[in-house]
Amino acid sequence: MEDTPELRSQLRELVVERLALDVDPTELDDSANLMDVYGADSVGLFWIVVGLDEDLGVQVGEDEFDLERFSSIENLAKFLSEREA
Repeated sequence: MEDTPELRSQLRELVVERLALDVDPTELDDSANLMDVYGADSVGLFWIVVGLDEDLGVQVGEDEFDLERFSSIENLAKFLSEREA
């Protein structure tokens, strides 16, 4: 999955939906830490993992889950693009 503006847009929408954020997806900062800036906790990150599977068809294994990978839109996009490289 290539790191494209479309992928990042999908990830912003997924994050807003899964974390139940009251913000327009276009207003999310791709480099902002989801835990520090948007209050994501371990449950929220779990819902992002579920969203990746349900919305994008990407299954994340236990060995692939890392807080750094899921800390920002930017890191998620990088993870997804490197995963298939």
